[in-house]
Amino acid sequence: MAVKKAGSTGRPRKAPRKKVAASSKGLAAPDVSATVPEDGARLADQIRADGGSALAVYREPLGGHTVVAAALPIDKVEPTPYQRDLSEPHVKRLANAFERVGRYLDPIIAVRHEGKYWTPNGNHRLGAMRLLGAKAVVALVLPEEELAFQILALNTEKAHNLKERSLEVIRMARGMAALGPGKESDFADVFEEPAFLTLGAAYEKRPRFSGGAYNPIVKRLEAFFDKPLAAALEVRSARADTLLAFDDAVIAVVERLKARGLQSPYLKAYVVARVNFLRFKKEGPFDFDATLAKLTASVKKVDPETVKREDLSRMGGVPSESAEE
Repeated sequence: MAVKKAGSTGRPRKAPRKKVAASSKGLAAPDVSATVPEDGARLADQIRADGGSALAVYREPLGGHTVVAAALPIDKVEPTPYQRDLSEPHVKRLANAFERVGRYLDPIIAVRHEGKYWTPNGNHRLGAMRLLGAKAVVALVLPEEELAFQILALNTEKAHNLKERSLEVIRMARGMAALGPGKESDFADVFEEPAFLTLGAAYEKRPRFSGGAYNPIVKRLEAFFDKPLAAALEVRSARADTLLAFDDAVIAVVERLKARGLQSPYLKAYVVARVNFLRFKKEGPFDFDATLAKLTASVKKVDPETVKREDLSRMGGVPSESAEE
């Protein structure tokens, strides 16, 4: 049974995982391909009609759900519209690796969408195959289109940084809101952290936003909303504006510090930490708008002339997003 997590994130904490007996869950190896599921047979027919080739229809061994292993025309495969942006250096590294071994052995995951195929897990592999001029790509195709939102959590192809994950989450939220009703809190497991939604909205408005400096504050203040996604997104957008106003005030102080000759990747983190009274407050919760207003007012009172080099070296902290990248 889920219990409430301490603090104000609004995420439930799951009970500790119980030990299970070895080889006690899911399907036995012969059962994986013992029967052809009806939804798998229909999907295989659609894949063939789309110009692809259905290689096998089976049930995956953990939950017994349908999967079609297929070769898809590469020009009919595209990333989901809400996931992170492609990393060109990573695509080139993958392409070089594929070329060295002369093989492509790691299928992407895909769902069929209006005669095309969305991949929520495999965009960089897809990009590498395109770079090499491939005609087709092998995929594990799932019949449930809505699973595309959840499968992003399985994406271990390239580690997310804060910016990538935040943008991915806010795009997922917009996609889910367009599909139909549902509260933001209903998708807590998919979004992981409510802070990603607010930070993602801020990154959309300001791509060079240094979210790492503000993430500890936003995580402390945010919780998932028990309101429809569309309404929640409006609040996230407004909160992003409030956060960016705080960022503007911090940037003004940082520029004055730089004018004094102080150079460090930790300048913004130092300024934020200097006014962040939440560091000393273990109890909560705190109101987002009231807290940001107080922090912004405090930043405007910071006198750069009082900051010493040794203050920066003692503070350390989280470098700006540009320093991380």
